[in-house]
Formats: sequence, C-alpha cells, structure tokens
Amino acid sequence: MAKGNKKNQKKSHNQQKSYGKQKPPKANQPKTAEMTCTGLTDDGKGIAEWKGKRLEIPHLLPGEKAEVAVPKRGPAKVVKVIEAVDYRRKAPCPYFYECGGCQIQHMTEKAQGDFKQGIVDRLMKPFGKPEPIMTMEHPYDYRNKNTMTFGEAGKREIIGGLYKQNSHDLIQVDRCLIHDPKADDIIGTIKKLLPSFKLRPYDEDSGRGFLRHVLVKTGKTSGQIMVVLVTGTPEFKGKNNFVKALRREHPEISTIIQNINTRNDSMVLGNQEKVLFGKGFITDTLGGLEFEISARSFYQINPVQTEKLYGKAVELAGLTGKETVVDAYCGIGTIGLIASKQAGNVIGVEMNKGAVKDAIRNSKHNNVKNARFYQGDAGEFMVNMAAEKKKADVVILDPPRSGSDEAFLSSVVTLSPERVVYVSCNPETQVRDLHYLTKKGYKVKEIHPVDMFPQTYHVETVVLLEKK
Repeated sequence: MAKGNKKNQKKSHNQQKSYGKQKPPKANQPKTAEMTCTGLTDDGKGIAEWKGKRLEIPHLLPGEKAEVAVPKRGPAKVVKVIEAVDYRRKAPCPYFYECGGCQIQHMTEKAQGDFKQGIVDRLMKPFGKPEPIMTMEHPYDYRNKNTMTFGEAGKREIIGGLYKQNSHDLIQVDRCLIHDPKADDIIGTIKKLLPSFKLRPYDEDSGRGFLRHVLVKTGKTSGQIMVVLVTGTPEFKGKNNFVKALRREHPEISTIIQNINTRNDSMVLGNQEKVLFGKGFITDTLGGLEFEISARSFYQINPVQTEKLYGKAVELAGLTGKETVVDAYCGIGTIGLIASKQAGNVIGVEMNKGAVKDAIRNSKHNNVKNARFYQGDAGEFMVNMAAEKKKADVVILDPPRSGSDEAFLSSVVTLSPERVVYVSCNPETQVRDLHYLTKKGYKVKEIHPVDMFPQTYHVETVVLLEKK
C-alpha cells in the first residue's frame, strides 16, 4: 500500500515538474455535452441553450441533436451530429469546415433559399410581405472576382489559399466551388511557377518576400480574364519571362497587372499599378451594355444574379422615357447606365474618383448621351438640386453594407422623388433606413429578395417606395 502511494506521489511530483506553473492539459480541454438546436442566427449558426447560456454553433441545424464541444474561450463546435434533419447534406467543398468563406453549404439548396427568405420575411414584416426569393439554377462557379493569398508553411512550402475561419492562418485551397474554375487553374499555375523564378511569397511579419495575393477577374460573357499579381515590392525579377511562361500555360489571359501593396493592413490592393501585358482592363456585358472593368473597379461578383437584381430595380423604377433618375452611390455607373435606356436622363453621383472616371468611360463606351456622372457626396448633391428647384422623379440607391445615413436619407426626402428604389446587400441596415423613409412620407410597395451569394448567408434585397 505504502509502495503504491509512493508511486502516486512520484507521478504527481513529475507532473508538477513537467508542467511547471501551467495547468495540466485537461484544464484547458473543452467540455462536451449533448444539445438540441432550436433555431438559426442570421449568419447561419445553430442556436442552443446550455447551462443557462445561449450558444451559437456553426454547422448545426434546427431540430438536430449533437455532441458539442464548449471551450472556455472561443466558439463552440459540433463534435458529432447524433440526430440529423432531412435537409442536412454533406458539404460538397472539402474545405468547408475550415475555410469559413461559405457558411451554409451543409444545407440543401432549397433549405438555403428558405433560410434567406425567412430572414427577409421577418425583417421586412413591418412593411409588407416580400416576394419569393430569386435563386440561382447553378449556385456554383459564380464569382467573377477571385482572390487567393500566398504564404509559406514549414520547410518553405508555398501556400496559395484562403484564411481559416476567424484566424489569420492560411490553408492551401486548390479549388473553391464558388470561384470561376479557370481563375483557380491560373492561380495554381502561378504557384507552380514561383520556385523556378526564385520568387517567394510575402511574409507579413518580416516584410520580406514578393507575392502577397493573386486576384483574377473574369468576364463571364466576354470570356476575358485579368490577372493581378499583388506584390510587396515594386521589384519583379524576370517579370518578362514570368509573363511569357504564364501566358504560354494560359493563352486565354487578356491582361496581366502588377499591383504594389507595401501596407501593413488587410487591404488586398495597393495604390500603385503596372500593366505587364494587355490593356490593363477587361470588358463584360451586363443589361445589354458593355462595361470596362479595371483591377480596382467595383463590379457585382455574380453577373447571373446581378442581371435579375438590376433588371428588377429598373422595372420597379417604372420608367417611361421622360423621367429624371438620380443614381446615388453609382460606382462605375452600372445601374444608372442600364436605366438610361428607359429614362429621360440619369444623374450618377459617387464619392470615389476612380469609380466616377470608370462611369464616364463606360458611358462613352456605350454611346450613352443622357447620363452624367459627378464626383461628390450624393446627399449634398440632392440638397443642392432641391435648392435650385430641380426635380428628380426617381432616386436609385445601392449603398455599402452599413446602409445609408440620416443626412443622406433626409436629402432624399428634401428632393422628394415620386419613387425610391433601394438596393441593399444588408437587409438589416436597409430596414433601419426604411423606417426613416416611411416616417417621412414614403410607403413600401414591393420587396424582392435575391440570392446573390449562394452557399453563404448573404442576401440582397431591392425595395420600391412611393410617395404617400
């Protein structure tokens, strides 16, 4: 007995010596428990109650029972689904549970549409019943803008991929199911070419290395392809031969650009660019018009669904050929130029100087005579229009995810158009803005959700308001 106690005492002493002041690993291990999911958050996480706390658990669906690991810090995780619902499916992407770029691939396509419809229905309830969501027949391969980040793993292995969910750790991704397949092929070739040209990925900690990101833009209609090499230094040894080697493998590439980004933040693109091959832009067709797209241009990433979204926005504007339309937050002029075919005249306003230049160029490119584009604050512009007794029949706005602000919305009320068409990539902030407009003399007439980003929780909505 005494002998056994000595052994135990010795073991305990060794543990103390081994761990020092650290706690044994068991103290840091998450607790596991069986839980039943009772609902979903708007970003697709399962909701469950545990010890009086509300947990948000990725990859868990309402009605499911699962074994869940709950760490002291960080998100809870599904260990094993014990009872699955019938609309769960095996995620088609092998990186789904690591990557985090898509959040709802574990739902069937119909369930994804129902989930998004439910969000819009609930948020828009004060204003009326939304129309059925416009879904996508082939909800893969849709992105026309694809970015992969480059880095190194152990033994100087080159990684070209995406960040893990909620981290800055890279995972190698050879094929993303929502990317254009050709884009991923090109990025894979670039990864293979780097060692033979003695080019290394950029290291954020040391500030050394060459390649930070590769951005590929594809014209889904034109078939044109832009490759942007985002580098941490302007120096590009062997660039002519590199370009030749890349084009030899991919003769379909239309233009190649070097973008120099020496910043320390999370922005992908820097401000300096060099065109290494081609014109430095590509073109694509949207709404019957041809748009020039540069490396820095904002252009909707899902052209199939954008046709539906913008088509619905112009339809709701109710244009007869006589109206004056203000296109606020106009970007490169896509909505305004499409609307110009049915409007009397279009006035586009945008803060970003580069976007305004693109809009003017696209207007000339399409021989549009009844659209004008201005750089400046759209709210101030409309207040000045009202002060000069100028009228607008329709205001179309497509603000960023944060929505609009009271200063802008009050300028809409001051200008007093008959119709307001509000396009949003965030129905939550849109609802906030609709409350303001409906208190100021407008009534919501139609609400149309559009699934612009299948496999993710994001949903766009276009809403028509009319003066009461």
